[in-house]
Amino acid sequence: MPEEKIYKNDIMPVILMGGLFVLIHSLAILVTQPFIDAGVQPAFEDINDPLNIVYIFVILLVFTLIILLIAKYYKKQLIQFVILGAIGYTGAYVLYPLINLVIPDSLFISIPLGDSYFIVTISVILAIIFALFLIEILYKYPEWYVIDLSGIIIGAGAIAIFGMSLNVLLVVIFLICLAVYDAISVYKTKHMIDLADTVMDLKLPVLLVIPKTKNYSLLKETKRLKEQIKEGEERDAFFMGLGDIVMPGILVVSIYNNIANGLPVAIGTMVGTLIGFAVLMHFVMKGKPQAGLPLLCSGAILGYLISSLIFFGEIKGLVFSF
Repeated sequence: MPEEKIYKNDIMPVILMGGLFVLIHSLAILVTQPFIDAGVQPAFEDINDPLNIVYIFVILLVFTLIILLIAKYYKKQLIQFVILGAIGYTGAYVLYPLINLVIPDSLFISIPLGDSYFIVTISVILAIIFALFLIEILYKYPEWYVIDLSGIIIGAGAIAIFGMSLNVLLVVIFLICLAVYDAISVYKTKHMIDLADTVMDLKLPVLLVIPKTKNYSLLKETKRLKEQIKEGEERDAFFMGLGDIVMPGILVVSIYNNIANGLPVAIGTMVGTLIGFAVLMHFVMKGKPQAGLPLLCSGAILGYLISSLIFFGEIKGLVFSF
């Protein structure tokens, strides 16, 4: 197929993938205040503590190592169990504050427990039911649109929580470190490709999927990612790691949450991310896997810096607050 034709066929999927960035980041901004109103606690007690990003990196590295070791030495279904459990927990955590907007904690059920009562709110019960349903459908029918819907929910919630948990300066430092780590893991050690290959094989919502053809089915995808890359085969769908959307989104929410009247700068950060995404897609269309975070994080940071200068005449947020 001529390169020009391939490019034209890729335009709409690229636009739709860019739309997922806007959708997930916008939802993260929208749910931030309901999270705060519902009493959802940040991931860290002190959002200004530099050790926070060290903790996140250690967790990220340990989790990646565990997944790769399980994939190599144990049954991969164990990975499915671990990730689905994490998704269910996160789903319940994310949905509770939103359900709580409609069903207040004053509505609850008292369960007799010996001489006392165990009290559980209706909103908590509904959040758990939804999380269990999410796990069930992901396990039994992990089609691409089910995975994308799950990714949107989980991604928006994760962005909101971590955006509330780090100040702007720490997020910028974190994104720079992540960009370096992502480049090393894709181009040097290549373990991120192994990780993507594993989660794709298990049809888990760690990757978002945009089909290039109307009849595409992820359930019918039999060839592994590494095989397609090795053979130089054009894939029938675009795949984007959920983390590639979540990480720059953390900066968007941190700006919105920590800078007074910071919404225009948050939007500017989203625009910068989309520009980085457009550059990334230029390389992805050539058929080779690319480290997404170097371009996406660079775009987000530049978007933040430029829009802050435009709207405030100075760079807001790049200070430590003790």
